[in-house]
Amino acid sequence: MTATTLPRLSAALQDAVLTTAEALARRRAGEIPEQTIARLVALRWLEWAGGRLRFTAAGEEVLMKAQAAVALDEPEAA
Repeated sequence: MTATTLPRLSAALQDAVLTTAEALARRRAGEIPEQTIARLVALRWLEWAGGRLRFTAAGEEVLMKAQAAVALDEPEAA
């Protein structure tokens, strides 16, 4: 799957993916709402592995797309 074949993310879904990634990076999966976890698991972007949540390969690509979208929306520093 390439960036051009990924579906366009809604703002809410983009925020959910970015917030989830931040929580997982801080080892705070308990801060992720259960509804968000269920949605991302259903999309096969997140999975349980050894009792821990992690992004799937497809989820990693979606995360990179969301991060790129945020980076492109931010004004460049002078």
